[in-house]
Amino acid sequence: MNSNSKRKTILLAASTVVKNNGVEKLTLEAVAKEAGVSKGGLLHHFPNKEALIIGMVEELTNDFFNNVQDRAMSEMVEKGKWSRAITEAIDEDLKEGKEIGTALTAALFTNPDILSKFQNQYATWQQNIENDGIDPVRSTIVRLAADGLWYSEMFGLGVLDDELRTKVIHELINMTK
Repeated sequence: MNSNSKRKTILLAASTVVKNNGVEKLTLEAVAKEAGVSKGGLLHHFPNKEALIIGMVEELTNDFFNNVQDRAMSEMVEKGKWSRAITEAIDEDLKEGKEIGTALTAALFTNPDILSKFQNQYATWQQNIENDGIDPVRSTIVRLAADGLWYSEMFGLGVLDDELRTKVIHELINMTK
């Protein structure tokens, strides 16, 4: 296993520990065990718990940022493209269980400053959404609804079944046209 894939395995293991056991159980020992690596092997990539959490947040949020950016840039219809890109990326994250929520939760409970890059990116997206060629109130409602769906699934609050979630996403996308 190369160094990059071992790093990814460790980050996924950290996410699994948080998801299954909660942030308070996120220890280097628990992650090493979940990843099937020695603690020394884990420390080679992440010298401490904060570095591990920063790695989780950066890896998962960068994937999400790139997904949104790629969707917006490849969108054929200019009007509403940012609103659709964010909604579709959230939908994909929910369907594929990319675990971004566990990284954000871990950061929030251990060092909220780690979230500044995510907050800054969202501020930029909000500006894009407000200038998306559709009513800025409507585009903001779409983003907030998509975020709310995401957070409800992240925290297990009124989770929708797959059929209803698909219909909700479809309706949000329709609101951007």
